[in-house]
Amino acid sequence: MNPLVFAARSLRREFRHGELATLAAALVLAVAALAAVGTLASRVETAILASATELLGGDLGVSARRTPLPDSFTAKATALGLSSSRSVEFSSVVFAGDNSQFSEVRAVDEHYPLRGALQVKDAAGMQHNAAAPAPGQAYADRAVLNALGRKVGDSMQLGGRDLVITGEIVSAPGGAVFQFAPTVLMNATDAEASGLLGAGSRANFRILVAGAMEAVADYAGWAKDNLPASARLITVTEAQANLRNSFERGENFLRLAALLAALLAGIAVALAAQRFARRKTEEVAVLRCLGASRREIVLGLAFELLLLALPACLLGALLGLGMQQIAFVFARELLGTTTGSIPLSASASAFLIGLAVLFGFALPPLLRLRDVEPMRVFRRDLQTRLRRFDALYLLPFAVGGLLILLESGSTRLAGVLAGGLAGVALVTLVFTLLLLKILRAGSRRLPGALRFGLANLNRRRTLTLIQVGALALSLTALDLLAVVGPSLLDRWRADLPADTPNYFVLNLQADQREEFSGRLQALGADNLSLLPLAAGKLVAINGKPVRATDFEPDSRAGNFVEGEVRVSWSADLPPSNRIVDGRWADAHAQAAELSVDTSWVELFKLTLGDTMTFRFADQEITASVTSVREVDWDSFRVNFFMMLDPAHAENLPHSLISSFHLPPPASLADLSRAMPNLSLIDVSSILDRIRDIIGRVSAAVTWVLGFSLAAGILVLFAALAATAEERRFEIALLRTLGANSGQLNAAVLGEFAVLGMLAGLIAAAGAAATGIALAGNVFRMTDYTPPWLSLALVALASAVIVMLAGLLGTRRIAGTPPMLVLRHGT
Repeated sequence: MNPLVFAARSLRREFRHGELATLAAALVLAVAALAAVGTLASRVETAILASATELLGGDLGVSARRTPLPDSFTAKATALGLSSSRSVEFSSVVFAGDNSQFSEVRAVDEHYPLRGALQVKDAAGMQHNAAAPAPGQAYADRAVLNALGRKVGDSMQLGGRDLVITGEIVSAPGGAVFQFAPTVLMNATDAEASGLLGAGSRANFRILVAGAMEAVADYAGWAKDNLPASARLITVTEAQANLRNSFERGENFLRLAALLAALLAGIAVALAAQRFARRKTEEVAVLRCLGASRREIVLGLAFELLLLALPACLLGALLGLGMQQIAFVFARELLGTTTGSIPLSASASAFLIGLAVLFGFALPPLLRLRDVEPMRVFRRDLQTRLRRFDALYLLPFAVGGLLILLESGSTRLAGVLAGGLAGVALVTLVFTLLLLKILRAGSRRLPGALRFGLANLNRRRTLTLIQVGALALSLTALDLLAVVGPSLLDRWRADLPADTPNYFVLNLQADQREEFSGRLQALGADNLSLLPLAAGKLVAINGKPVRATDFEPDSRAGNFVEGEVRVSWSADLPPSNRIVDGRWADAHAQAAELSVDTSWVELFKLTLGDTMTFRFADQEITASVTSVREVDWDSFRVNFFMMLDPAHAENLPHSLISSFHLPPPASLADLSRAMPNLSLIDVSSILDRIRDIIGRVSAAVTWVLGFSLAAGILVLFAALAATAEERRFEIALLRTLGANSGQLNAAVLGEFAVLGMLAGLIAAAGAAATGIALAGNVFRMTDYTPPWLSLALVALASAVIVMLAGLLGTRRIAGTPPMLVLRHGT
C-alpha cells in the first residue's frame, strides 16, 4: 500500500471520531499557549532591556576605580561604529556662602547621555530635556539646592571653582537607585581643572557605549579581554536590578501557566492516542492480512499524525500570535514603552514543540500496532505481543521533561515542576494499586450494583491506573493554576502591603532623631525603621589582609574590598531578617560579634566562627561571625549585609538611616528645609511599578488559565473515554441480563466517585507540595502556606465532576441497543 495515500484517506474518514478531534484540539491549545506566552515574554524582555539602557545611559559600560580607562577603549568603540561617552563619579562637598552639602558628583562629557533623557527644571520651574552641562555650569538635586539655600541661576563652589546652577535635576541616566548623597552634575573639563581627580582620589571612571547590538556584543568581548586591573563591565542587567526580581517572578508565573497548559494537552494527546490505537487494532490486522508490511503500517500511522499535526500546530501558532497582541497590552502599559516588530521565533518554537508533543505522547501506543498479528481478525482476544517498543512508553516522560526544561527558562522552575509532577505520578501509582487491593478484598460486603462498579476497577487494572494517573496529573496542573497560583500571587502582594516604606532618609544625625521622629509623626508617617550606619573598610578575613585581586573574576567582591563597607547594629533582630544559621549577637558580648547576610557568605566563602576586620576612621574592629541571616530586600526596610553587636559598635562614628511610609498627599518639603543635611530618596515610583507588575501578571495568568482549563476539559474527556468501548459492551450485557437503569447508575457513580476522589486528593496534596517548593525555590517567598481549605473543596468538587461526567457519558452509551453492541462485540 501507499502509506501517504492511506494516511490521507484514513484521516479524512476517521476525523469524525472523538480521538482525532481531541488530538487536534489539544495541539491547538498547547501551541497557542506556548506561542502567546513565548512571544509576550520575548517582547517584554526586549522592552526591559530598552528601559534598562535608558537607566544606564548606554548599551554597555566599562568602569574603573581610581584610574582613567585607556584611550584604546574609546578608539575601539569608534572602530566598531559605536558612540561613546566618558564620565567620572566621586564624592565631594559643595559650598555656597556659609552653607555646604556632601554630594555625589558626576562629571560628564558633551556626549552624555547616549541613551535616555536628562531632564531638568529651569529657573521658571519648567521641566525639559537638556544636554550635558557646559563648562562653568552645573545641575543639582533639590536636596543640594535646599542645603545651600540656592536656586537655579545662582552659583556654588566645587573644588575651588565657581559653577552656575543652570538646572535642577529631575532625572539623570547612569545614577544608582540608592545613593548616600544627592547628585551634582558638572562638565568633565571643570572636574579635571579642579584638581579633585588627582592622585589619591577615590573617583570611579566610566566609559559608556551605544549602537548596534552586534557591535556592542563585539565590544563587550574585546573589553572583557582587555580590562585593566580594578575595571569591570557594566551591563544593562544591572541597571534595573531593583526590579529584576519582580520581572523574573512575573515571567516565571507566565511560563508556569503556559507549561501546565502544554503538559495538560500532552496528557490529552496520550490518552486520545491510546484509545485511537486500540480502535485501529482490527483495521491493522486486516491490513496485515492483505499483505501490508510492518514498515508500511508504521509509515501510514506516522503520516496520518503528521497530516493532522501540521494544520493544528499552524492554527495554534496563529492563534497564539493573535492572542499575545491582547496580552501585550499589559506589558505596554506596564513598561511605558513600545517595541518593534513581532518576534516570530517563539511561534516557530511553539510549532515545533507541538509536533514534539504529538509524536512524543502519541507514538508509543501507535507503534505497538506494528506487532498486531493477522490472526487478530479471527481471534479478537489475541493480545498484542510485548516487544522492545514498550520501552517507548518512556518517550512521553522524556518529551515532557525536555518541554519543562526548555520552556521554563529556569532550571529551578523546571526541577520543581518536573519533580512535583513525577511525585504525583508515583504516588498515584502506589495508592491506586493499594486501593485496588483493598477493593478486591472488601468489595464483597458492598451492595450488588456498587460491588459490580468497584469490581470494574480491578478488572481493568491497567486502564484504571491510566485513568487515575491522567486525572491526578491534570487536576494537579489545574490546582496549581486555579488555586495555588492565585495564592502565590496574593503572597507576592503581601510582600508589598499598603504601608510599605516609600522613602529613605540618609545622613540623619543622632541629635536629630527625636525632632525627625516628631515631624514624621505629625505628617502621618508610619512603618518607621531607623538604624545606625557606619562606613568603614574591610581589611582582613581570618587575620589575612584582603585585596580585590584575591576574588577575581568576581567584581562584586572586589568592589566591596576597594570601596566602603557599611555596617549597622541592633539589640534585636530587624523585622525583615531571618536567622538561618547560628545565633543573634549578644547585646553585651565580651568579644565583637558579627551577623552576615547569606550573599556575603557566598561571596567571601564565610563560615560560622570566621573573623572579619574592619577599619572605621582610626578604629579597627575584629568580629567573629556568629550568625548568618536571610534578608528580605524586597521589604524596602532599612537592611544591611553586616550587623555588629551594639556593645562594640555604639562608639563608632556614624549617622542614622531611616525608611518610612508617607501616605499621599503629605509633603516632606518642610522637613527638607528644617533639616537641610538630610538626603531624601523617594522610591514610590518603584513600589508603584512593582505593584503594577503584580497586577498585570495576575491578569495575564488569568488569561493563560483559559487555555489550561480548556486543556483540562480535554484531559477529563479523554480519560473518561479511555474505557468507553469496554463499558459500552459491559452495560449492553448487563441490560440483556436484566439490570435496570438504577443499578447501572449506582455502579457507575460508585466507580467514578472513587476515581475522582482518589485523583482529587492526590492532586490537592501534590499541588500543595509543589506550591511550597515553587514559593521557596523559584519565587523566593518565605512562610508560604497553601490554601488547604480551597484545595480540599477542589478535591471534593473533582470527585463530583468526575462522577457526573462519567454518569453522563454512560447514559449516552446506555442508549445503544444491546443487541447491536453484542453482535459487533467490543
